[in-house]
Parts: sequence; C-alpha cells; structure tokens
Amino acid sequence: MHAHPSTPARQRTPLSLAILGVLACLAAPPLLAQDTATGEASANRDAENLDTVVVTANKRVENVREVGASISVIGERQLENLGAVSLSDYAAFIPGLQVQSNGSPGLTRVSLRGVAALSSGATVSTYIDEVPVGSSGIYQGASTLMLDLLPYDISRIEVLRGPQGTLYGAGAIGGLMKYVTRPAEAYEAEARVGLGLRSVAGGEQDWNARFGATLPLQQDRLGLSLSFARNGLPGYTDNAVDGREDINSGEQIGARAALSWTGDAFDATVSMLHQSIRSDDRAGVALDPDTQVPLFGDQVDLAWQPRPFEKDLTLFSLSLDWNLGWGNFVSATGWSDTSTVDQIDSTVQFGEVANLLLGLPEPGSSFVRYSYDMEKVTQEFRLQSDSGGAFEWMVGAFYTKEDAMQSQVAWLGQRDGTPLPAPFDSMFGTLAVINLPSTYEEFALFANASWRFGERFKLDAGVRQARNDQWFSQNVPEGILAPIGETPGESSETVTTWSVSPQFKLSEDAMIYARVATGYQPGGPNVALPGMPPSVDSSMLDSYEIGVKSQFADRRVTVDVSAFRIDWDDIQVASSFNGVGGLVNGGEATSQGVELTTLFRATEGLTLGFNAAYTDASIKNDFAATVIPQGAFDVVLNTGLAGDRMPYTPKLSWSGTAEYAFSTATGLNGQVGAAVRWVGDRVNDTTERQRVTAPGDPSTILQEEITLPLELDSYRSMDLYAGVGKGNWGVRAFVNNVTGEKAWSSMALVAGALTGAPSHIGAVPIQPRTFGLEFDVRF
Repeated sequence: MHAHPSTPARQRTPLSLAILGVLACLAAPPLLAQDTATGEASANRDAENLDTVVVTANKRVENVREVGASISVIGERQLENLGAVSLSDYAAFIPGLQVQSNGSPGLTRVSLRGVAALSSGATVSTYIDEVPVGSSGIYQGASTLMLDLLPYDISRIEVLRGPQGTLYGAGAIGGLMKYVTRPAEAYEAEARVGLGLRSVAGGEQDWNARFGATLPLQQDRLGLSLSFARNGLPGYTDNAVDGREDINSGEQIGARAALSWTGDAFDATVSMLHQSIRSDDRAGVALDPDTQVPLFGDQVDLAWQPRPFEKDLTLFSLSLDWNLGWGNFVSATGWSDTSTVDQIDSTVQFGEVANLLLGLPEPGSSFVRYSYDMEKVTQEFRLQSDSGGAFEWMVGAFYTKEDAMQSQVAWLGQRDGTPLPAPFDSMFGTLAVINLPSTYEEFALFANASWRFGERFKLDAGVRQARNDQWFSQNVPEGILAPIGETPGESSETVTTWSVSPQFKLSEDAMIYARVATGYQPGGPNVALPGMPPSVDSSMLDSYEIGVKSQFADRRVTVDVSAFRIDWDDIQVASSFNGVGGLVNGGEATSQGVELTTLFRATEGLTLGFNAAYTDASIKNDFAATVIPQGAFDVVLNTGLAGDRMPYTPKLSWSGTAEYAFSTATGLNGQVGAAVRWVGDRVNDTTERQRVTAPGDPSTILQEEITLPLELDSYRSMDLYAGVGKGNWGVRAFVNNVTGEKAWSSMALVAGALTGAPSHIGAVPIQPRTFGLEFDVRF
C-alpha cells in the first residue's frame, strides 16, 4: 500500500522543515496584534462560546456548567489543532481517561476512573449521537476493540465520567464516550475541502484528504450534509525477523451522509455513517523481558507472522422529535453492522507445539486469526417534559438485539512460515477452529426527573430496570486446543440501576453537587472449558461523587473540582491456562481520587488550561480461584491478588495547554498553542498466582508460581501547533511529541503456552515525533 523510501532523509526532511518554518513564522505576529479591534472581537466570541458549551449528558441540551456530573468536552477546533486521528491523540487531556493502544487505531482499550477493562466486556459505553455502537455482550471483544472514530465531521466529543447506567444502560459502568456529529443545516450552503501531509520521525510520510458539504434543499426546512475523509497512517516500526521496514502503515476512511427535516412541530434526521480501518501490521517494539531495553532497536519488533487488522463499521440511524406543546416525544433508531479481522503472531505461544508435542527438530511458527461480525439493532422511545420548568421529567423504553459471530483459527507451520511436513500438516496444521455464534437481547424501562426548589437547589434522580437474555454456542469442528463438539449456553438476568444528584448554586457562577450512581457490566454464558463456570454474572458498581463547578474574575477563570469513590463488585476477569481461557467473577475493587479542570483567560487572546487527576484504584481481595483439573493434580489460578493496582491506571496524570489567538491589520486570523501531558507510572496487569495442588485438596500445595505485572514508567510529551487563515482559507501545522519521548502505551509478556518460557516483551510505543501540515478552504 505504501512504498518504502529508499532514501529516508531526503523524503522525510522537507515536510518537517516546512512545518517548523510555518511554526516559526506564526510565532511572531501575536506580539503585534493584541490591540487590534479584530483580535478583541475574536476573543469576545471565544469567551461567549466557552460560557455556553452545551452537552446532552441527560438527553437534553444543557449548559455544561449546570450539569451535576463530571463531563469533559473536546471540540472540533481542538481536535483539528492537535491533528487528532485516534483516541490516543487526545485522551491525556481528559482527566481520569486512560487509553491503551495495541498498535493500531481500533485496537484500543479505554477505561475511566480506574474502572479498567479486565475482561472482554467494555466498561465504557460509546454512542454516536443518540445511538449506542459496539457490543454489550462478552463475545465481540468490546474491551479491546473500542470505537476509534476518525474525528472528521464531528462537532464535539463528550466524555462522562462515572457510571451512566440510568440513562445509558449496559456497559456504561465506568462512563460514556459520546460522538456528536455535525448537524445537517437547512439555512446556508457551505462546502469545505482539505488536504494534508503527515510524517513520522524514523518512518514514512502519508497524506490525508477531506471533503464536506451542507446543502439546504428547502430553505429553513430540509438540509443535506455529506462528508468524506481519508487519513493515511505512516508506518514507523520495523521487523527484526524478515527485515521489513515501516510495517505498521495503514489508512482510515470515513464517510457520512445526513438528511434533516425541521418542521413546525416535528423534526427528523436520517443518517448513514461508514468507517473503515486498514493496518498492514501493528506498531510494536520487542523488549528484553528482564531489563525492558529494546532488543533490536528503538522501533524494531519481533514477528514471524503478519498481523493485519481490519475493521468496518456501517451505521444507519433515524431520529424523530415531535413537539407536543407541553413536551416532546423522541424516537431514536439505529442499525449497525460491524466486521473486524484481527490476526496476531502466536509463534512464541504455540510454535513450541511443533517440537515439544510433535517431535519436530525445531519450534514452528503460528498465527491466530480472530474474526468478529455483529449486526446490532437499537430502538429508544422517550417522552419528556419541556426544559426550564420547576419539575422536569422523562420516561422511556429501550430495546436492542445483537446477532454476532466470533471465529478463531489457530494455524501452525514451520519456522520459515511454510506448512508442516506431511503428515503433520493435515493432522496438526490447524491447531483450532472455534466458532462462537451469540445473541444478546435487552429490554429496559427508565425514568429520570429534576426538581428545582427555589433559585438555588435542584435534585436529579433516575432509575432503570433492564433485562437481558443471551445465547451462545461453542462450536469446535477441528483442532487440539479445545474439545471437539458443539456446546450451547444461555443466561438471563434482570438488573436495576439508579442515581441521585442534589445540586446547590452558591452563586450565579458557582455550584456544588453530589452524585450517587450505580452501573453494571452484563455477564453471560461462558465458554466450555474445565474449571470455568457455565456463566459469568454481571459486574456491579456503586459510585459516590462530590464536586464544585465555578467561574470567577468576570468569568475569565473556570475551576472544576470533583472527588469520588467507587466500589466495584463481582468483577469480570479473564482466566486462562495453556493459552485458552474464559471469564470468571473475580472479586472486589475500589477506586478513589480527585480530578481538577481549570481554564484561565489571561488576556483577550491568551488562554491557559490545566487538568489533573489523582486515582488510587486497587483490588480489595484476592480474586476467586479457578481450579483446572489435570488428572494427577489440580492447577489453581488466581488472576489478581489483594492490593494489586488496577491495570493502566496512573496514580497521577496531568496536562497543560496554552493558546494565543490573534488577528493582524492585514486581516489574518490565527492561533499558536502548546500542550503538555504527563502520565504517571502504571502496571500492565494484575498479579497471577498459579498453584499446583493435590486433586481436590487445595491446601496441599505442590508448587507455586507468581507472575508479577510489568511496570511502565511515567512519561511527558509536548505538542505544538499553529494556524493562520484569511477569509475562506486556512493553513495549520503541528508537531506532536516534539521532544521524541520514548514511552510505552501498553506492554505484554510473550511466553510459550506449554513451557511458560519468556521470549520478549511486546511493547506498543506512544506515537513518535510527528509532523503535520494541513490546508483547508471553504466556499
């Protein structure tokens, strides 16, 4: 897909020099522009927009300053300035949000406030406008395949911290990420076109392009919005096995069409969104398992088999809003089709089958290909009162059904990638074929209300009752890793969640609030393996939060502070033996911390920001043991011990931003800015304890092995950006990770499934120094 440059210096340097030149040139004009009338008007407009940031957290349009909950909003302009193309590009600027990349956009884990993804089910729910996307079940890899939407044609991203089970249901146990798309305006025709280049230090260059148009088909009534974006992903990691360079190149494609009708009493929007991700391989660096020093170089990995990743999402949605005079009836309908293929190199894990079990002279090579296909239908009806009264209420019903298939194919060949010699190729070339068809069906009723007592006090409360019915079957037609046959399973559960949030206005610009809320992560029928329970129960969570939202100094300073405690019970955790595993309910964990968000408009053009989060999240007791019979002995597994830190949750993280907006006497408008983020040290997993005991007698310990989690060091990274425009055109330049900080987003120990012998640590680096240059024109 991308040609490898034969002379890296000549191909990579011009773009970086051009961007540095643009940044240098744009750094001077602000000193001459502070007193211009245009600059003052621009700053005032920014102030007005900041004070009226709206969110739909409570499924109403509200000022974010008046919502009694912790909410962060990332706007379209900020995403553009940072050159953001994936979650990991802006996650550090949202307090309490942690994102771990597994080497490609779309291969992403997301957690909030220490509610880490310890199983295959998601802990953070994802919405696009009014429609949930992604699986609520446990067989579609929801925790590792979070939606990583290419942020073009996105108006803003709302991140709600803490459980959102009352209004958003299953999977929102840790919080919610909501992508709000651009509306299809029916007032004025507009089109925009953009081109850009991106270059990664030590890697490739690639290009991106985007187009968007809004067309009023009937003035003030019917509007059409169209958009398309292509983003190239320059490769920057090499492979020590075969010498391939820049193996992790790829591309993202996004397209959307929306048609909106605005009537006197009835509004409707129908839209189609498509997103695809293609990665030739994944970013990774092979580290020494003892020292964590790169084995072959700073950006060199170790893989015997290709690791392509592909994901396609198609979403159709229909929203209807009928104004009844005294309230509104809202209908939100969604249909989505998601297809994912994720292939991993399992040579270290399963390659030793060739020599240890089959008696061949050397270990083989192996891959495991995971395929996920899901069709999801959702329907929500809401009847709600008008906003602004002393008593606001909302009642609703929600329905969803998922028809899904997960397929796993494990292949074994010789070390050079050729098939095993006969007759082993036909007998053992396929280690396993496992098909897991599943359905998830849920029906929920919910209600939410707000009471205002006088001018200062407000009480929000909500309740939701949901019932889900699930079915799956473990179908194994061939292989040696799992028992041959078809083993169906099913489960049903009814879950009630609720929330209460009192709020008190200390003044016109200050509010104190408290929030108690619950959330849940659905369970489901389990895989059929020795020692695994037939089903896993829902995880339940209680959250307690108190916070202050304030503005002062003529609304030039904003300070939001929140403190929280989370009690998490029946945590779903993965338990595996010899490379094959299922889910169990582990035990309990707690998370407590403080989050700070500040914004300071120092002058008419200069805005400073600082965000920070302190999170202390740990396991409360030893996770429940899984007992795996092995004939003459039992293997007792604990996948977490009391006191373990929650994975990928730094105790301290912070970010600082500075931006200066300016105008010149010649009519140029622009901004220069910087963003610094600091992420504290983390661990990649919980402690695993494996005991070999006498059959049926766990007190007689014959052997014990403890595997400690890997530690990831803290890191600091800086981004710079600048932009200038006049009239209908604009140019932007950015340099992310300016200092070329070398740090890790995620880590995993790669070891043999049979012997447990470690080979190396597979680490995913944060994005290296990246230069970008963008040009846009509107007409």
